[in-house]
Amino acid sequence: MIHEAGVAVSTKPESAITLSHVSKRYRHFALADVSLDFPRGTVVGLIGPNGAGKSTIMRIMMGLVAPDSGAVSILGQPISSNEAAAKREIGYFSEDIRLYKRESIGWHLQFVRSVFPGWDDDYAAQLLSRFGLNAEQQVKGLSHGQRVKAVLLLILARRPMLLILDEPTNGLDPVARHEVLTELMRVVEDENRTILFSSHNTQDVEKLSDSITFIDRGQVIASRGRDEFLEQWRRIRLQVPADWTVPGLPGFRLESQFRSQRVLSSDHFDQVALDALQASGATLEGVERMTLEEIFVSSVMRGREEKSA
Repeated sequence: MIHEAGVAVSTKPESAITLSHVSKRYRHFALADVSLDFPRGTVVGLIGPNGAGKSTIMRIMMGLVAPDSGAVSILGQPISSNEAAAKREIGYFSEDIRLYKRESIGWHLQFVRSVFPGWDDDYAAQLLSRFGLNAEQQVKGLSHGQRVKAVLLLILARRPMLLILDEPTNGLDPVARHEVLTELMRVVEDENRTILFSSHNTQDVEKLSDSITFIDRGQVIASRGRDEFLEQWRRIRLQVPADWTVPGLPGFRLESQFRSQRVLSSDHFDQVALDALQASGATLEGVERMTLEEIFVSSVMRGREEKSA
């Protein structure tokens, strides 16, 4: 058990990342009481709109920003703004990371190699080839996609146990995005490594993640296994009589209505929910699976509606 900022944090050996009641307030934004626990050897997707707090969470994890309250442990070590015992085992990507424009990719390879003992020369050479990069290329001549791939190469070739990737596919063309996702899928095959990555692209998250966390306006609004989201959420189409109201069961949300037609979503659709709908006088027209993007949007809108109610 680690005590930090007045909060006790359970650091189970199987946990890669633990956040306990983490809050951070800015003038126009607040991260509010975020608690998460991610096991080692998993791939976690963090989805949220721009400005939701994804980057703030990752900066706090890296000790780049100090929380106002709460505590964080990474790979069993406490992380704060002045303590980074676990950072050698962390690979962190952010668009804010800058390379030296006047130097070559090869110069950067040698520099990082001299700092991190876990550097893998063979893997670095493989990544150069897979990413279509040349060690002699100067950074100032790289496109956005090439620069992203160069930074990821420098991170991945260190063989860190934990990857924290903030929007790694943002702004990439389809080919570069495919190359990056394919390489991350190769990393996923090593069951001892953990990946946390943020995105507002639900397709990327669905392709890679074991578990997914939705965040909006500084708060976690849902966190489940990927398969749980996809298996439990449903869209329900109904014909209803006049003066019909949504049954008083948790998890239903009215998505749209037109005349006697209603479209609902449910985050845990089962026989109990079906029985409640039929008992309400509604006629069931269809039950459909929802995409992860649809689930995310419905979760965000539901959370905002509950706050404004």
